[in-house]
Amino acid sequence: MFNFSYQNPTRIVFGDGQISQLGQLIPAGSRVLLTYGGGSIKQNGVYQQVMDALKSHQVLEFSGIEPNPGYETLSKAVALVKAERIDFILAVGGGSVVDGSKYIAAAALLEQDGWAILEKKARIKAALPLGCVLTLPATGTESNANAVITRQSTQQKLAFSHPSVYPQFAILDPKVTYSLPAKQISNGVVDAFVHVMEQYLTYPVNAAVQDRFAESLLQVLIEEGPKALNEPENYDVRANVMWAATMALNGLIGVGVPQDWATHGLGHQLTALYGLDHAQTLAIVLPALMQQQRATKRDKLLQYASRVWGLQQQDPERQIDEAISYTRAFFEQMGVPTRLTAYGLPASSVDELMAKVMAQGMAKLGEHGDINYNVSRAIFTAAV
Repeated sequence: MFNFSYQNPTRIVFGDGQISQLGQLIPAGSRVLLTYGGGSIKQNGVYQQVMDALKSHQVLEFSGIEPNPGYETLSKAVALVKAERIDFILAVGGGSVVDGSKYIAAAALLEQDGWAILEKKARIKAALPLGCVLTLPATGTESNANAVITRQSTQQKLAFSHPSVYPQFAILDPKVTYSLPAKQISNGVVDAFVHVMEQYLTYPVNAAVQDRFAESLLQVLIEEGPKALNEPENYDVRANVMWAATMALNGLIGVGVPQDWATHGLGHQLTALYGLDHAQTLAIVLPALMQQQRATKRDKLLQYASRVWGLQQQDPERQIDEAISYTRAFFEQMGVPTRLTAYGLPASSVDELMAKVMAQGMAKLGEHGDINYNVSRAIFTAAV
C-alpha cells in the first residue's frame, strides 16, 4: 500500500426529511445563491422543501445549469455572485449542478477569467462556501473536491480539483430520487460503478481494505441497480444506491492505491464531440479498455472475476473474458448500451475522436501511463 494522507471535510446528512436541516446548516444572515438545473426540482417538491427550510435566509436563484455544466452558462452565475455579493452557494440537483456550483464558488474569487482554472491550471486561493442537496446519485461530487466543466465553443471538457470546493455539507434524501426517469437512475449506477473500477482495476499493492471495500460497492451496485429500475419507490434500494455512489468517489477507496482514469479521459471526448451522457461514454469505453489492457491488469482482472462475479475457471484467460462479458452485460441490463454504433456513431468516428485525443495531448493515460495514442485508437476501435 502506498503512503497517503486522507481527510474528507464534507458533512453527510442522510435520510428521509433531512432537507429541513438546511436552515441550521447554512449560517444565519448568509446571502445564498440557490443553483439548479432545468427546473425538475419544482415539479418533485424539492424546491418547496428547500425554500421552506430557508425562509429565514436571503435567497437568490440561478437556474439552467446543463447536464454537462457549461462555462458559458456558469460565467453568468459568476457575474451574479459578484454583483449581488453572494456569500454562500447551495447546489440543488445532480452531479452537474454540484460541479457547476464548485466552479462558480472558485471562479467568483478569482482575479482572472474562471476558465483559467481548467485550461491554465490557475491557482485557486479560496472559494465561496457551498453545500448541496443531492437529487441524483451518480458522480460522488457531493463529497469530493473535483469538478468537470464543458466549454461548448471549443468542444472542451476539462476537470479541476481543489480542497476549497469540498461541499461543507451534503443532504442525501433517497426519497427525492423516486421521481427520477429510469435513464438517470441507469446512468447513475453505471457512473458509480466505473468510479470504483477506475480506482480498483489497476495492479495489486496489498491494499486489502481498499480492495474489499471497492468489491463490496461493486456488488451492491450490481445487486441494487436493477432493483432501482424495477422498484422505483423502494426506499432501502434507493438508499443503498445513493450511499454507494457517494462512497465510490469520496476518496476513501482511492487512498494508498494506483488509479487509472483513462476510461474517463477518453469518455470525455465522446461527450465533448457528440454530446453523449457521461455514463454512456463510460459504458462504451470501459469494456473495450479492459480487453485492450488485459495483460497489464491481469492480476486484478482475475481478482475482480472471482470476488465480484464469483467466476471460477480453470483457464485464467477465459475467466477474464467472462468478467469483461459480465461487465458489459450489466451495463446493458441497466439500459446503457456499450457500443458506439448503438448511439448512431459509425466506425469513422474513431478518427474524429483520435483527433480530439491528440489535440488534448492525452498521450500517457492509465495507471502505468502506457495508454498512448495507438492504444487509445485500439480501444475506440474495439468499442465500435
